[in-house]
Amino acid sequence: MLKNSRVMFNLSSYRFIKGFASSAAAEEMVSTEEEYSDEVREMVGQLDKEIKAIDNRKERKLVNGMGQGKYIALRRRQIKVETEAWENAAKEYQELLVDMCEQKLAPNLPYVKSLFLGWFEPLKNVIAAEQDLCREGRNRGAYAPQFDQLPADMMSIITMHKLMGLLMTGGGQGGARVVQAALHIGEAIEHEARIHRFMEKSKRKTTLNESPDAESETANNEQQMQKLRKKVNVLVKKNKLQQVRHIVKQQDDLKPWGQDAQVKVGSRLIQLLLETAYIQPPVEQFEDCPPDVRPAFLHTLKTVETPRGSRRYGVIECDPLVRRGLEKSAMHMVIPYMPMLLPPVNWTGYNRGGYLFLPSYIMRTHGAKQQRDVVKRTPKKQLEPVFNALNTLGATKWRVNRKVLDVVDRIWASGGRIADLVDRDDVIAPEEPDTDDETELKKWKWKVKSVKKENRERHSQRCDIELKLAVARKMKNEEGFYYPHNLDFRGRAYPMHPYLNHLGSDLCRGVLEFAEGRPLGESGLKWLKIHLANVFGGGVDKLSYEGRMSFTEKHLDDIFDSSDRPLEGKRWWLRAEDPFQCLATCINLSEALRSSSPETTISHMPIHQDGSCNGLQHYAALGRDKLGAAAVNLVQGDKPADVYSGIASRVIEIMKRDAEGDPATDQNAKHARLLVDQVDRKLVKQTVMTSVYGVTYIGARDQIKRRLKERCAIEDDAELFAAACYAAKITLTALGEMFEAARSIMSWLGDCARVIAMKNHSVQWTTPLGLPVVQPYRKLGRHLIKTSLQVLTLQRETDKVMVKRQRTAFPPNFVHSLDGSHMMMTAIACKEAGLSFAGVHDSFWTHACDVDQMNKILREKFVELYEAPILENLLESFQKQFPDLEFPPLPERGDFDLKEVLKSPYFFN
Repeated sequence: MLKNSRVMFNLSSYRFIKGFASSAAAEEMVSTEEEYSDEVREMVGQLDKEIKAIDNRKERKLVNGMGQGKYIALRRRQIKVETEAWENAAKEYQELLVDMCEQKLAPNLPYVKSLFLGWFEPLKNVIAAEQDLCREGRNRGAYAPQFDQLPADMMSIITMHKLMGLLMTGGGQGGARVVQAALHIGEAIEHEARIHRFMEKSKRKTTLNESPDAESETANNEQQMQKLRKKVNVLVKKNKLQQVRHIVKQQDDLKPWGQDAQVKVGSRLIQLLLETAYIQPPVEQFEDCPPDVRPAFLHTLKTVETPRGSRRYGVIECDPLVRRGLEKSAMHMVIPYMPMLLPPVNWTGYNRGGYLFLPSYIMRTHGAKQQRDVVKRTPKKQLEPVFNALNTLGATKWRVNRKVLDVVDRIWASGGRIADLVDRDDVIAPEEPDTDDETELKKWKWKVKSVKKENRERHSQRCDIELKLAVARKMKNEEGFYYPHNLDFRGRAYPMHPYLNHLGSDLCRGVLEFAEGRPLGESGLKWLKIHLANVFGGGVDKLSYEGRMSFTEKHLDDIFDSSDRPLEGKRWWLRAEDPFQCLATCINLSEALRSSSPETTISHMPIHQDGSCNGLQHYAALGRDKLGAAAVNLVQGDKPADVYSGIASRVIEIMKRDAEGDPATDQNAKHARLLVDQVDRKLVKQTVMTSVYGVTYIGARDQIKRRLKERCAIEDDAELFAAACYAAKITLTALGEMFEAARSIMSWLGDCARVIAMKNHSVQWTTPLGLPVVQPYRKLGRHLIKTSLQVLTLQRETDKVMVKRQRTAFPPNFVHSLDGSHMMMTAIACKEAGLSFAGVHDSFWTHACDVDQMNKILREKFVELYEAPILENLLESFQKQFPDLEFPPLPERGDFDLKEVLKSPYFFN
């Protein structure tokens, strides 16, 4: 059985975490890097021989900055990581089953592990029985034509892990939608079926009862297939994966299933899991009662209210025991897209780059065919700057900060609750009051509902932390690792690994550091002190650089104590806004300051330089807006300008003026007197931040209402609503005054988008780095499919665009494409200067000793970006695309000198 499972779990393994949303995307999966287990073993064996041969030679060649032997060893391990995860899972299940039968491990098996093991065999058996019926023609189910294309073992494993993964990452909603789960499972099964088919066709065939002619033909076919196997093997070894894709596609005679077949197969597998998966409490909970055996999963229907009326959808929910077990199951989950042990494959095309074998696409199109086709058609030369930037981001080597991880583990083991880690215990629901008072019962029901919601959210957060920690623990002993990057449709770069990466929370950022260390130098020590103040926050990060350094130097005792006794001491680091990043900085700074030569201390810390309300910085540059530029630090100043405080000050001025009126006759005067003492930067911050995204009056009102409610400033709901309406109006007025040019450009961009969308076209433009961008917003059609589980509704893109969405989304999407371009231009220049670089949209990172050089580069690249006639080029491209349409004239712009940015110390700080 083990041998068979090895055959089943071929090199492709489990190709993806998130399923693709269209049959076109699913079809595209066929052309990924396919091979089979025999080839992997041959390849790894060959690599072993090459390592030994190199070890016997004196001369060593460097590959990607490391010895060739070391590179080959890491490559061998990376191949195993990408290709054998599911094979190893199947082997483990089979071995555990044998051990369980021999009653070796049953008493000591972890409870969570026993869940997976208990479901595996029954599910595999019913799938196999169903497949027999399909082959015999006795199963006429709609899913039957596709149901026997993959061995039952693999279908069982994929179904369990896919569903459990969705339940773990379900966002606290308490379940997974049936349509989403069915699609993800069906797409995974289809993809693996194609790989399995290719593997089977390439194996040597022996037929006993054939005629001489048939034997001759078979021998000829065998010879051709053996040649094909050798050719594929050679191509894989040479890393010529595009040719491998082409061969596999030629050999694949299976037609794409399409979404209909995918959801039918996925639904049937979910139904079989529901019928075979049971749970019972651990033995110690039985006491004298008989075991409480019950279904592990439940299929229910939920109703949600929408503007168009009520809608019902199916949900798979898990038993509370399974839910609690999920939080401890991350270590048992298969995570295919792990950080890489060697630099990613350089990007050279739409689906050429990133991981060695796992499907990798340069853009996350989420099934948007038009965007995908446009990128595929773009000449390679035009995309070279984008390829170069992504390759630069992927080449940055990371490692786990084990000292910080140890502290995280200790806190988590003791129940969480500090350093922004969620409480590992649920909130205890209140007992039902012994009363007939309807008011009291209503209050109790409301509290119970609130507790359930809180516990669902805690569960989701615990699962998220467990997944992050599971990855960190797996990678903590590695010398280093890498994150392949790709783009969203706007041109912003993201790591392809979804859990532990530098775009994540304070936990992720505190646990990660550069693998390469560099001496601090005099400037690096200064920036390390500034960085500590930045991550401590609480207003300290708004001081001048001298003020931030002074803050750090005043707290040296706290810093040393935090480093030496993070949990036993005064715990000063826990007061920081970003506690784990603060702790990591305390440790590095303590080491440097205690050294006889602080400047020579090796630092692995990434030091951040963040934009000041970066979206408004881009608008100020586009509009050459002097007032806006001063508000967001595009000009020189003694300390950083705080745009949020500036807007709050202007709001207070307006309210003080309104408060002079008679509140008996003037509602504005009444609200102004009520609110004037409540206005601060926190009240207006979210509205100012989202102004870049075209926040509406209603959106601003709701944001401010939430802040006021948090403060319990106004108890009466009607009064609270009216006050929030007034505050939102005044805040937007202040924004319009300070950023008039930005509002003008936003309006122009929205008007252009409306002109295009009214003619049923998607807005399309090209970023300064040559990346084509197509807005994906199209109306969705509903398609009903009857499955064995329920009637499912699939949404499909139609040919009609969403006019309002195209208009409102274009300004923020366009600015995001510009900030993505700035980051990538900076990344390329930093690489050429020999700097390590990482980027998080509007936050650029490098070693402490290199911050000054990176600051110079990022300012030069910002000026270079905006010295080009961006809006003129955009209008010209629209006029070329749609010569029959009339577009509004360009907005007026000011006379701000972009060269001022080069002298601004707080532009990024």
